[in-house]
Amino acid sequence: MQEALQNMHWAEVAAVICGLIYVILVTKENIWCWFWGGLNALLSIYLFVEIQLYAESILYAYYFIAAIYGWYAWKYAKRVSDHHGIIEWPWQKHLFLILAGFGLSYLLYLLLSNYTDAQMPLVDAHTTIFSFLATYLVTRKVLSNWLYWIVIDAISVWLYVSRGIELYAFLMFIYTIIAVLGYFQWRKMQLK
Repeated sequence: MQEALQNMHWAEVAAVICGLIYVILVTKENIWCWFWGGLNALLSIYLFVEIQLYAESILYAYYFIAAIYGWYAWKYAKRVSDHHGIIEWPWQKHLFLILAGFGLSYLLYLLLSNYTDAQMPLVDAHTTIFSFLATYLVTRKVLSNWLYWIVIDAISVWLYVSRGIELYAFLMFIYTIIAVLGYFQWRKMQLK
């Protein structure tokens, strides 16, 4: 048992470092963010399975796939404008995305609460589904992805503290701050 806890601690530390590198590089629109994001995802899958946040482990499997897709999309996407390809969606698209997110979150909540021993299935489901959606927005360079991340990361601070992974909670706190900065950084690049 002690060895498993020690392995979890090292996985958590390594994942947090990779996660910080990832999000800092995203704000700078550096393609290497996807390498560090993929590494963060692999380490996180192990950790979340160990602490029974199954939706989070599924989310990090998605992050790994998104890292591969993000690398490809950023490397081979044609930049059709002077603003780094950063776009914004109309509010109607966001409204649809948010409503779909709540619907999917509720379905995942039902699945987790009825068929697993998941801890905090309602919050876990919402942060997971909206993280899927926000990650897609990052890969497509939609400016408002950062607004989604501000909310998701702030809620995740509380979720992770409640599950005893304070280092991840600290990472989410830092992510929240970086998401605010990332929004303004991308906005500035978009306006150039």
